[in-house]
Amino acid sequence: MARAESAASSGSGAQVDPEALWLAAERPRRGRPPAHSRAEITAAAVAIADAEGLAAVTMRAIAARLGTGTMSLYSYVPNKETLLELMIDEVSGDHRLPAEPSGDWHSDLRRIAHEQRAIMRRHPWLPAALPARQTLGPNTLAVLDHALAVLAPTGLDAQARLETFSLLTGFVASHMSYELAQERAIEGAGRAPGEILDSQARYLRSAVANGNYAHLAQALTAPGGNQNPQAVFDRLLDRVINGIAPGS
Repeated sequence: MARAESAASSGSGAQVDPEALWLAAERPRRGRPPAHSRAEITAAAVAIADAEGLAAVTMRAIAARLGTGTMSLYSYVPNKETLLELMIDEVSGDHRLPAEPSGDWHSDLRRIAHEQRAIMRRHPWLPAALPARQTLGPNTLAVLDHALAVLAPTGLDAQARLETFSLLTGFVASHMSYELAQERAIEGAGRAPGEILDSQARYLRSAVANGNYAHLAQALTAPGGNQNPQAVFDRLLDRVINGIAPGS
């Protein structure tokens, strides 16, 4: 088949026209109407990615899940880039955010970050998909608008607030990529997380024993915090948030 099948591959793919994708009425581009809607196709793609990873998302796999012909799906989803945009915006709709900010921007921003983390845990393909995103769908725009309102009390101008939210999202996605990769590595090794951490601690203590890494040795002997993934995420998140507008 001439069309690339994997929704995960990007690179020199097609450009997505945001007006055609988000503003045009949902309708088939050619031929007879497909038996399933764009929303059903997107939901099937998300389910496959959740269960098997982004590389498993192909038009053929989606068609098999929906019990329809592969070529009919291209009427609503013309290429893998468009499908990825739909998938990202679909899961962005999972954010559970209040109608209005509370006025405590530190707390509200933490809530957004916690929602992002929860969504990325439910959809572990998402951190890797975000860098390939070309446009912002309605669910994503709603989250962005809420974040800009949350950040209003900081006194930052509109552009700085946009950049701040991008920074926050980048931090969460990067951290979750690491966190999920570590979990997969531990699972693949067939060892309990505690065993891996204990082994790492013993190695580092041995490495600094000769005095060659004085600063690292100091860090290792300092009182340690809770190493639970959620606790680590919260500590790093606080450092990010506290540096946004220190005086506010």
